[in-house]
Amino acid sequence: MNRILLSILLIFCAVTGKGQQMPLYSQYMMNGYLLNPAIAGSDGYTSFNLTAREQWLGFQHAPQTRSFSGQTRLLRRSYVIKNRSVNNRQLKPSTKGRVGLGGFFYYDRNGAVERLGINGSYAYHIFLKDLQLSFGLAGGLYQFKVHEEDLFFLDPDDPLINNINKVIYVPDANVGFYMLNYRYHLGFSINQLFQSYLKLGSQNLSGYRLLRHYYIMGGYNFPIGTDYEIEPSMLIKGTEKLTLQADLTAKLYYKQDYWFGATYRTSGALIALAGIRFNQLYFGYSIDYTLSSIRKHSWGSHEIVIVMKFGDNARRYRWLNRY
Repeated sequence: MNRILLSILLIFCAVTGKGQQMPLYSQYMMNGYLLNPAIAGSDGYTSFNLTAREQWLGFQHAPQTRSFSGQTRLLRRSYVIKNRSVNNRQLKPSTKGRVGLGGFFYYDRNGAVERLGINGSYAYHIFLKDLQLSFGLAGGLYQFKVHEEDLFFLDPDDPLINNINKVIYVPDANVGFYMLNYRYHLGFSINQLFQSYLKLGSQNLSGYRLLRHYYIMGGYNFPIGTDYEIEPSMLIKGTEKLTLQADLTAKLYYKQDYWFGATYRTSGALIALAGIRFNQLYFGYSIDYTLSSIRKHSWGSHEIVIVMKFGDNARRYRWLNRY
C-alpha cells in the first residue's frame, strides 16, 4: 500500500472506519452555520467566525483545518421581548425580516491530500409565536489537491506515479432546516448533496466519491438562578455508509460571559471546552483527548474559535446573547 492510497482512504472512504470526509469541529455550538446553512442570520446578528484546528498534535502531516465564515440577517426592524424575566419571556415580531445570507471558506489537509472549499448560502426564516423556523440552501466549489512532494511509493514502477490528477474541482450543495426558541434549538442538514465522484485519473481509484453527510444538532437551556445557565446539547453525524458518530456536550454559562463544559464523542474521545466573551468578541478553546491507543503518540487535538458579532437590539432577539 503506497502513501497516496493511504491518504485517500483516510480522507475519502469513511466506509469501514468512523472518520468523516467533512472537516471535524469540536466546538460545533460556535460553528453551527458551517454544518447547517439554515442557521445563517437566525439570531439577527452580523457575525464573523475564525476557526483553527490541529488534530493529533505530534504526528507528521496530521489533519489540520482552517475556516472563516460570515453571516447576516436582512432585518427591517427589531424583534422585541415583552418580559425579560429569565423564566417568563415573550417574543413579538414587529415587522418582516426573513432573509439570511452567509458564506465561508475552509482549508482542510490530511497527509498528502489538501481540500479547499468556498460556499455561499441563503436562508429563509419564518416566525411562529415564540418559535422560528428556518430553511437554508448552500452551493459551493471544492478543490482537492494531491501534494506530490509528500508521496512515497514502495514500487518505483507504480502506475499511480504518472496516472493521477494532482488537482480536482468538484461542485456541491448543502441543505438544512433549523428550529429556534429561547429555550431550545434543533437542526437537521445534509452536506455534499450531489455525491460527486472524484476523477483521480486512475481506473483503480475512479470509484471514490463524496458521500452525503447528515447532521442532527440540538440543545436545551436550563436557567439556574439569575447568573447561571446549563445547556446540554448533541451533534449526531452520519453518512450514506451508515457510519454514525455523536458528540454529547454539557456547558455551564456564568452571566453569559464565561462558559466551560465537556463533550463525549462516541468514536472514543473526551473534549474539554472553555470560553469567554468580551463585548462583541467571543473566544473559545477546546482540547480533545483520544481514548484509543493513539493517545500514546499524540498531544491531543486543539481547536481555537474567535467570533466577532455586530448588531444592536434592533437586529437581534434579546434572549440570544450566547452560543
